[in-house]
Order: sequence, then C-alpha cells, then structure tokens
Amino acid sequence: MVQLDLTTLAIAAPAVLFAGISKGGFGSGAAFASAAILALVLEPGQALGIMLPLLMLVDVAALKPYWKRWSWPDARVLILGSLPGVALGAWLYQVADADVFRVLIGAISLGFVMWQISLKAGMIPAARRAMPPWGGALAGCVAGFTSFVSHAGGPPAAVYLLSRGLGKTPFQATTVIVFWVINIAKFVPYAFLGIFTIETFTIDLILAPVALIGAWIGVKLHFKIPETAFFALTYVMLTVTGAKLIWDGLS
Repeated sequence: MVQLDLTTLAIAAPAVLFAGISKGGFGSGAAFASAAILALVLEPGQALGIMLPLLMLVDVAALKPYWKRWSWPDARVLILGSLPGVALGAWLYQVADADVFRVLIGAISLGFVMWQISLKAGMIPAARRAMPPWGGALAGCVAGFTSFVSHAGGPPAAVYLLSRGLGKTPFQATTVIVFWVINIAKFVPYAFLGIFTIETFTIDLILAPVALIGAWIGVKLHFKIPETAFFALTYVMLTVTGAKLIWDGLS
C-alpha cells in the first residue's frame, strides 16, 4: 500500500513537475526520471502506477500546442512497432519481482545518460543517417517495452526520429503523439495487473495540477530556451537515482 504522507508528496511533487516540463517542451526522453525518483521511496509498481495517469494528463495538455505539427509517417511506424514491446513488458511484470524492476529502471536511467553522451560525441551513426521503416519499427518495439517497465521509451524513439532529420518542433510534436498512444496502450494491462490502486489514484488527484503546470512551463520553455541546461540537470539526477536503484535491487 502507498503511504500518502508528506514525505511521499514532497518527493513526488517536484518529480511530477519535472516530468510535465520534459514532456511539454523537451521530448519524452527525460520524463521517466520522475518514475526513477519515486522508485527510490516506493515499490517500482507503485511508482509506475502513480506516474502513468499523470503522464497521460500531460500528453493531453501537450497535444493542442503541437497539433498536426508531427511527422505522421514516422509516428505511425513507431506506434505500430511499440505494441509488441508493450506486450513483452506486461509479460515480464507478471514473472519478475520488484528488485528486477529496480535494476531495470536503474540500468535504463544510466543507459539514457550514456546514450546522450554518446550522441553528443557523434558515436551513434543511426542519429546521422536516415533509418529505414523496419528500423523505426524495431525502435518502436524497444520504446514500447522500456516505456512499460519504466516510462522510459524516449531514447529509442529519439534515435529513430533524430535520424529522420526532423526539426525541433516536429520532433517534439511527434514524440507527443507517439507517447500519447503508447500510454493509452499501457493503461489496460496496467489495470489488469493491479498496478493502479485507490491510493495511487488519490495521489494522482493531488498531483494533477502540478503535472499540468509542468506541461505549461515546458511548452513555454520549448520556444524560448535551449535544451542544454535542462538535460544537464537530467543527466545528474538520472546518474544518481539510477546507481541507487541498481544498488538497492542487487543488495
């Protein structure tokens, strides 16, 4: 059972605000840091259950400012590819314990940081040449799986989208529509697996305004500031939380 206390809310509120800012203005890649932070103080399943409705709320809030600015052919490839990945994540959730998910979320967190550093250093060829549709489907499958187990579908989707040469706003708009659909696809298995509870929905109701404020801030910042400083903070948070989750899962 989730303990609805001041400590939980004090950690959850800034994490949710950060997720809203990330999804609203800087792609979906860094939003999963919120789930990683919550997993430090809650069971991973509880952290995932709290975050999904809030991420879906941010998705809806972000649709209007980016409406039809996305690349639909690229979005369609990622969405169709994501469905088997979501199914794989649902299967794993049924057979793995909480420590496995702590290690997975931690590893994905550190992997995200390494991916970003490698990308900046020009070490990811896929980001420099257009990937074919089958590559997009594979990226979508990985995105669906990592999104299910840690809300971290952004990096594999970004590898494909960056290779397509999209501008800043079409890239952001495409991630919005892709993860809006993926999150809807995750909702049903989350419900059947018992990830949602009365306690998680109660916390969601309290944090919903925080998520919407974050989305509004993110949309405003998208058109005003570079993303360098935002992601620098993300890397630090994910490195610390990822290492801690792996330590907790293995020990």
